[in-house]
Amino acid sequence: MANKQVKLTIVRSLNGRLKAHKSCARGLGLRKMHNPVVVDDTPENRGMINKIAYMLRIEEV
Repeated sequence: MANKQVKLTIVRSLNGRLKAHKSCARGLGLRKMHNPVVVDDTPENRGMINKIAYMLRIEEV
């Protein structure tokens, strides 16, 4: 059984955000705006995604 994956794209700037939110973005591998990243849908990643969901576009892969 293959792991479920999620495609994430930052659509709002990281400038002026809380340090914890910037850390979540970096932890997910997000670097630049509008540059998509595919990550495994694990509870750890899902927690970081939920924390910064207001600045992400989330798509199931």
